[in-house]
Amino acid sequence: MKKLDSISFVLLFAAGLFSLMAFTSIKRAYRTPAVSVINKAPIQQIKVDLKIDTPKIEIAIKDHQAFLDAIGHKESGNRYDVVNRYGYMGRYQFGKSTLKTLRIKVSRAEFLTNSELQEEAMFKLLTFNKKRLQKYIDKYEGDVVNGILVTESGLLAAAHLGGAGSVKKWFRNGKVRRDGNGVKITSYMIKFSGYKLDLN
Repeated sequence: MKKLDSISFVLLFAAGLFSLMAFTSIKRAYRTPAVSVINKAPIQQIKVDLKIDTPKIEIAIKDHQAFLDAIGHKESGNRYDVVNRYGYMGRYQFGKSTLKTLRIKVSRAEFLTNSELQEEAMFKLLTFNKKRLQKYIDKYEGDVVNGILVTESGLLAAAHLGGAGSVKKWFRNGKVRRDGNGVKITSYMIKFSGYKLDLN
């Protein structure tokens, strides 16, 4: 009995040794490849200067000359030699009665061929109307009256179209005058609003 136990022990030992050798060889065959360790170097920050070229936007300045150009374009297409069907003349469409009020005594031909005289007449008319409307400008400029923002240039444009008296009536009772072509003075208040005029 003891002999069998010794033989069994030897066989078991041999089998165990064989199994261990077999397992080791299998493990080697399927060994995971070694992973190399990357040397951790400090990360360098790279500054990228992104320069974006944006187009320059030119903002139109609404100055005195711009006002004259705008109202001249509306009245006559900025032509000094134009006479409309009602007899209004030049770049700013002056009537004879307005020229008489401004004490400008020239013939129609002289007025139409003299651009400097027409510009002088426009300056005189703007100054004249400003004096007549000064208290309304002082009181209401920047306010909304009858649904319209009040500005000096808008009021003077309206006075150019329908006279300073029609602008005063508009303030008093909201009545809107139209010219011979059916154009409302309020349309001029809006269209020519916000210009900085030099009438000093």
